[in-house]
Amino acid sequence: MVPHLVTALTGPINELEQRILESMPAIERWFRLEWMEHTPPFYCSVDIRNAGFKLAPVDTNLFPGGWNNLTPEMLPLAVQAAMAAIEKICPEAKNLLVIPENHTRNTFYLSNLAQLQRIFHMAGLNVRLGSISPEITESTRIELPGGEVITLDPVVRTKHRLGLKDFDPCTILLNNDLSAGAPGILEDLHEQYLLPPLHAGWSVRRKTNHFQNYEEVAKRFGKMLGIDPWLINPMFSHCGEVDFASGEGGECVMDKTDALLSKIRKKYKDYGIHEKPFVVVKANNGTYGMGIMTVRDAKELEQLNRKTRNKMSVVKDGQQVHEVIIQEGVLTEERIHAAVAEPVVYMMDRYVVGGFYRIHAERGVDENLNAPGASFVPLAFENTSRLPQPGEKPGASAPNRFYMYGVIGRLALLAASYELEATDPDAESYD
Repeated sequence: MVPHLVTALTGPINELEQRILESMPAIERWFRLEWMEHTPPFYCSVDIRNAGFKLAPVDTNLFPGGWNNLTPEMLPLAVQAAMAAIEKICPEAKNLLVIPENHTRNTFYLSNLAQLQRIFHMAGLNVRLGSISPEITESTRIELPGGEVITLDPVVRTKHRLGLKDFDPCTILLNNDLSAGAPGILEDLHEQYLLPPLHAGWSVRRKTNHFQNYEEVAKRFGKMLGIDPWLINPMFSHCGEVDFASGEGGECVMDKTDALLSKIRKKYKDYGIHEKPFVVVKANNGTYGMGIMTVRDAKELEQLNRKTRNKMSVVKDGQQVHEVIIQEGVLTEERIHAAVAEPVVYMMDRYVVGGFYRIHAERGVDENLNAPGASFVPLAFENTSRLPQPGEKPGASAPNRFYMYGVIGRLALLAASYELEATDPDAESYD
C-alpha cells in the first residue's frame, strides 16, 4: 500500500528542492570530497522535519533500531552498503557478532535484529546475536510474530576478545546505545573491530556537540548552495546543572528558552512566516523519545506539574537528566491519512539505504512523534530505487523529495563523523 501524502509535495520548500536538484552534481562532488577526509559512522538514522518553509534534522541516532520498517525493495541497497562498509573496515571479515539492547521482550526491536541479521548474512557474513544482558544466561530462542526465529546467546569474554562459546568474530556490531555507560566487557578488545566505537554511545555523546557540528556543516553547505543555512538547521541552546525534580537550573532553561524563541520569531518575521514559534527541551543525551517536552512560551516552564517534572528527570535505563538541549522546534507539514508524520532516513556507511515515515495520530504538528502510539509507514514511493527526476516540477516527484531528505540525512551523518573524530579518545593530539 502506498500511503497518500496530503501536503508533502507542496509549499515553499519547493524552492529549496529546486535549488538542491539543480545543484546535484556539485552536491555529490562536495560529499565525495568530504568522505575522502572523514569516516562516516558505520550506520545511522536521522529524524527529519519538513515545515514547508524549512527542512531540518532534529535527531541523529548512531545505533539505529527500526531496520524492520524498511521494505523488501530497500534491502538490496542496504546489503550493498553493508558490503562496502565491512570491506573498508575488515576485508577478510567472516564472522559478525551483533550486540543488541538488553530489553529483550520488545518484539518490534527483535524484528529489527532479525532484519540486521538478514542484511549482513546477505552481505556474506556469518551473523550471530550475543547478549550482554545478565538475564540471558543460555542460548535463548525467540519466535517473532511474523514467524521468524532469532537466537540470543550469552557473550563470552576471554582476555582480549569477545565472542560466543563456539563463535569467534572479527567484527562486533553494537545495536545498543550504551545509555547506562560502556560495560567493561566491551573495553580493551584486541584485533576485533567494535562498530560503532564506544565513544559513540550516550555515555559520552551529547546532542549539543552533534548540532554544533551540524551547524558548521550547514553553514558550509549553505554557502555552496547560496542559501540561508537556517533553512536546513535548527538553532539551539544548552543548559547544564539541571535537575527537574528539585527545580534546580530552571532559571537557565527559562532564560535560554525565551532568548531562543525571540531569535525564531525574528527569523519568522524575516521570512513572512505566520506560525507560532516553539522550542523542544530534551535531555542532552539519550534516546527513545524520553525526556522531551514542547514549550511555546517560557512562562510554561514556571508551572511544570509533577508528572512532567518526573518525565523530564529520567531517561532510558533510569539515567538522571542533568543537562538539556533547547532546540528550535520544527513543525511538520507531512500528513498520512490526516495523521502527523515525519520522515526518518536510514544510512549505512555513506549511503542512504531507505527510510520510513513515523506517524502519530494523537500528536500535534509541534510535538515529538517518537512516543508510544507511533506507527511506521514505508516512505511513500512505489519504487524507492527510482533516482531523482531532473526537470520535473518541484513538488511533483516523490523521488526528488526523497533525494532531498537523503541530502539532509547525509549532512547529519557528516556532522556525526566530525563529532566522533572530536571525541575519539584514541585520536592523536597535535597540541
